[in-house]
Amino acid sequence: MVKEKACRNCRMVVEEEEKCPNCKGTNFTTFWRGYVIILDPENSEIAKKLGTTRPGKFALRLSR
Repeated sequence: MVKEKACRNCRMVVEEEEKCPNCKGTNFTTFWRGYVIILDPENSEIAKKLGTTRPGKFALRLSR
């Protein structure tokens, strides 16, 4: 079972990537809670608040 991890820079949730596909960061955490799935970032108020222009799964709260 692969544990999902969230990028500390942009909060994108990934599984096995070594580099974040959204911001190219390499700092991840497995301690996160809640998530939102962005389907249409151009028309999403949540995507604007998160500062993302890419669709995907994003963590709401990061820990540690």
